[in-house]
Amino acid sequence: MAEFHLERFPNGLRLLTIEMPHLHSAEMLCYVGVGSRYEAANEGGISHFLEHMLFRGTEDYPKSFCLEAAFESIGGAVNASTDAEATCYHTRFHPDRLELCAQLFASLLRRPLLQGIEVERRIIMEEALEDYNEQGVEINADNLTSRLLWPDHPLSQPTIGTRDSLAAMSIAALQRHHQTFYTPHNTVIAVAGAMTHTAAQQAIAAAFADWQGQSAPLPLPWSEPAKEKAGPESVWVHDSDSQVGVQLAFRLPGRSDARQMELRVLRRLLTCGGTSRLLLRLREELGLTYSVDAALSLFAESGCLSIDLAVAPENLVAAIREVLNVLTEIRTIPVSAEELERLKATYLYDLDFSQDHTDEMATRYGWGELCGTLRTTEDDRQAVIAITADSLQRTALELFTPQRLKLAVVGPFRRRDQGEIATLLNDYGTRNEPTATTKGL
Repeated sequence: MAEFHLERFPNGLRLLTIEMPHLHSAEMLCYVGVGSRYEAANEGGISHFLEHMLFRGTEDYPKSFCLEAAFESIGGAVNASTDAEATCYHTRFHPDRLELCAQLFASLLRRPLLQGIEVERRIIMEEALEDYNEQGVEINADNLTSRLLWPDHPLSQPTIGTRDSLAAMSIAALQRHHQTFYTPHNTVIAVAGAMTHTAAQQAIAAAFADWQGQSAPLPLPWSEPAKEKAGPESVWVHDSDSQVGVQLAFRLPGRSDARQMELRVLRRLLTCGGTSRLLLRLREELGLTYSVDAALSLFAESGCLSIDLAVAPENLVAAIREVLNVLTEIRTIPVSAEELERLKATYLYDLDFSQDHTDEMATRYGWGELCGTLRTTEDDRQAVIAITADSLQRTALELFTPQRLKLAVVGPFRRRDQGEIATLLNDYGTRNEPTATTKGL
């Protein structure tokens, strides 16, 4: 049985279906190829703002309540998200309501009224305030490191925009953005669950076949700097809190890089489960933090691996030292056969488990088709099996370098700790063994 079916309609719209006949539910995702990296600085946040505005009513459902109620009537709870490269609208629905689900998304994407901008502006302003403290200083570590990772490029801009760009947002700009990017050529619909490809094809054709529009413009490309910085860069923001937030991030090649599966496994090696390196070291052995998490974001030509944790101010130096120690170990010492086998086994189990979830299947194929990196679970399975201890170490050695490392520290840090951490950062990558762990913690 094929993992998915791909349909290309004459108007450019693409449909991915994943038949899961043993289930009693289905999921529909609509991906539009637009996000914050497509935006000029003076219109920062317009993709996210437009995503919000689409829920404020359509020609067929003129009030947001009517639209939400219609989605609930098919067993759904419609929602959306915007990132650097894509906007995704999604809902669960009962398979018997496939046709209505397609019609609802057609109304949402194609016929929004774009009304109530001032109410929505206030809502988004409240959301944006989460990135600032009471003095108006930005404290979002993702935004702080992004400006170090991709300076003077749209990838460095916050998805939500800035207070100035949000205040200046106009209906005319939203209408223009919608007309430019919300086109069939720039949209992928994925449906997973208890339905057939034929039924999904017919439902989507009925709702979208007459949709017309041109191809969307490409974003500003990113190019690696001709000359990297000599070593790590950091940004420090003092803030009143009980803990200090820390993010270490490495700029990486994009999602077409041949090492992407090694990077996915390395992320798991760092923070995935109680036996992962950073959780064992920082929490279980040293009690420096409650949680630590690593995230991998891969864009078309670039990406990053970020490590986030929060610690008491007196533990800041020790925590950063241990993160750098773990990274040095991964770069200099191959993982053991036992650890590698455990990593690969859990990854393969998760691939199997994902095939029980409509949202994970629709995301895999819808996002993969939109971004040009469509991979089946079997593709990933074979890539995981092929990973070796040498390929993991080589990838870490090549990509977790001091020149690629950025650090953001936000909170009530002690000024005297900055110098010691600067020394730790400058030493990273120049030694073959981790530094001694501070005793007595």
